[in-house]
Amino acid sequence: MQNEKQYRLPAEWEPQSGIQLTWPHANTDWAPMLKEIEKTYNEMAEAIQRYEPLLIVGPPSNDTWARDHGFLTLVSSQDASPLLLDFCFNGWGEKFRSDLDNALNRRLFDEGRFKGEYVDHLDFVLEGGSIESDGRGTIFTTSCCLLAPHRNQPLTKDEIEARLKQYLCAERVLWIDHGQLTGDDTDGHIDTLVRICPDDTLLYVGCDDPADEQYHELHLMEEQLKTFRTIDGKPYRLLRLPSPRPIYDYYTEHGRRKRERLPATYANFLIINGAVLCPTYHQEDLDRQALAVIAEAFPGRDIIGIDCRSIIKQHGSLHCCTMQFPEGVYVK
Repeated sequence: MQNEKQYRLPAEWEPQSGIQLTWPHANTDWAPMLKEIEKTYNEMAEAIQRYEPLLIVGPPSNDTWARDHGFLTLVSSQDASPLLLDFCFNGWGEKFRSDLDNALNRRLFDEGRFKGEYVDHLDFVLEGGSIESDGRGTIFTTSCCLLAPHRNQPLTKDEIEARLKQYLCAERVLWIDHGQLTGDDTDGHIDTLVRICPDDTLLYVGCDDPADEQYHELHLMEEQLKTFRTIDGKPYRLLRLPSPRPIYDYYTEHGRRKRERLPATYANFLIINGAVLCPTYHQEDLDRQALAVIAEAFPGRDIIGIDCRSIIKQHGSLHCCTMQFPEGVYVK
């Protein structure tokens, strides 16, 4: 690999050459609701293609979470080739099969889909949804995810941080210690909780209902965010997103009907060239409030709501389903 110091992990609002969608199919967990989820994916695809190219990856895959099995791409400040970092995806700590997902990057690279240098980091587990970058050397992550079982043990927190700095060419890592959502398979991905936006802005999920089971953790997260400082030593601008009212899925176990809370969040939006695609949940007052907050963080971009009641049934949303490629990386 070339001199690491000239590379950085760009912020997601920087210019993009394309977006990846790994399409649902009958051999995924989407099988019982394939028509419903394909309708949502078609809506996403149509919106994305109005602003930039779209790469649709078909079978084979275990599932559709491109954010977590896609390349993480470093760009150069000296016009060197981008670095396409292929990390291990192990089904969020070996909860689900991931062998096919984990082979997709190499396959797409060998097909000539991307411009850049392939870098093998398959000995280290790292999901794209577990990190955020400000494009200026700061990586944000959550301790509950990166320190969760079956990720990178026996590495310590300090050792994992050192790897993040090395692999992502970062100057520092800010760890968020609170905030996991009920029903979240990922052990607390940051893209469900806190998102990094232009002008040192943090968009984060809040909760106003003390009776909500998520209230305490989200309150502690909010208090921790107030202590964070930018790389220049200044407080971050904090913008608070509402929490959707609880959304449940129902299932039968041992002849009894049960329900589970789904990890619905407005933080799982997708930034594309000229627009932001935002999850909505058919809760008109909160949907409208969330889109207004996101618009405040991204002035000048179109704000587009996408109904995510289908995606949340498999515990994800727009950002989870997609992976962006920086300018000059995706070859159409």
